[in-house]
Amino acid sequence: MTEKYTVAIIGCGRLGQHYAEVYQTLPNTEVIAIAEYNPERRKAVGERFGISALYQDAEALFRHQSPDIAAVVLPGKFIKEAVIAAAQAGVKGVSTDKPIEARLSDVDAMVEECEERGVLFAGGNLQRAMGEVQEAARWLRAGDYGPLRGASVHNWGGEISGGGCQHIAVLRLFTHAEITEVIAWGHPQEALESAEDTGLVINGQFQLSNGLSCPVFGSASDRKGVAVWSDDALISWDWDPPTIFQGFDDKGARIAVDRPYTPLEYPRFSYLGTSILSFLDVLENGGELYVSGHDLRQSLEAAIAAKYSALWGSVPLKLPLQDRSLTLYPRPYRWLGGDHDDRVQTVEEALEGQLFPRTS
Repeated sequence: MTEKYTVAIIGCGRLGQHYAEVYQTLPNTEVIAIAEYNPERRKAVGERFGISALYQDAEALFRHQSPDIAAVVLPGKFIKEAVIAAAQAGVKGVSTDKPIEARLSDVDAMVEECEERGVLFAGGNLQRAMGEVQEAARWLRAGDYGPLRGASVHNWGGEISGGGCQHIAVLRLFTHAEITEVIAWGHPQEALESAEDTGLVINGQFQLSNGLSCPVFGSASDRKGVAVWSDDALISWDWDPPTIFQGFDDKGARIAVDRPYTPLEYPRFSYLGTSILSFLDVLENGGELYVSGHDLRQSLEAAIAAKYSALWGSVPLKLPLQDRSLTLYPRPYRWLGGDHDDRVQTVEEALEGQLFPRTS
């Protein structure tokens, strides 16, 4: 890359600080400003990264700064306002994370605002961006394992709008297809009737645009993640680099193959690093993002369709959904902010770069 991009980080909790680490490490990016509502953490993060342009929110930041890139790392309730503010401020690209808002029409507004203004809208810290996941998808798309015959999703429960969106993003990537219809059953009933999806377990089936029917298993079993298969191969993603099986032994069991993946350029940053590198590459050269705002929307839409299909008596729902006012809220810490284990990062931890709570 020939251009050095200036970056603003909007939201400097644990994940926002991780974004700042990556952008400050890369040779062609420079973090010039941060926005953070907590004044003590704002000061600590600014001191740690040597940034003096500190603001309370995105609106204040964009009144004074014109970054090339905005990384929106906020709780879900505040993502829409910040993404649209970034697009209207004239950034070249903006990224955000999962779960992307709760209402489909709000996500539509973000995608459309960026499209109308020619702003690249990227996703962030999803395993879909893992280098090995992307490489396995390229092998599948190149036909290395033959035409796909099936796909399945496993252990899809707990929070389908949050962690569950990882499954949908990988499924769509591996199958190179969209979900066109959802039918689902869900439990427990109180989770199904709740506005949020904490503890919601979904079983069902996705119909894909390539003609495949994808069973969805919500309860825990010996497998989790996403699997796709052809006549003689199976590729399984289970929150780590995909496992590949090809061929059968003399008893008919699948044979695991050790096909090496390309080493990562910045291994300590894992899939946030590869996601950001993809973002920068597409900004510079065009092409397809590892994770896009569209991908985040598709994950949320599948989760919403599954919840309402189950709630309404396992009715088949076609995608895209016609009612864009439908919502699905994540658990409160994802929606409003905070740490899911109630161990809020201290100022000292922010200064030291301690992104995860210390354990005794």
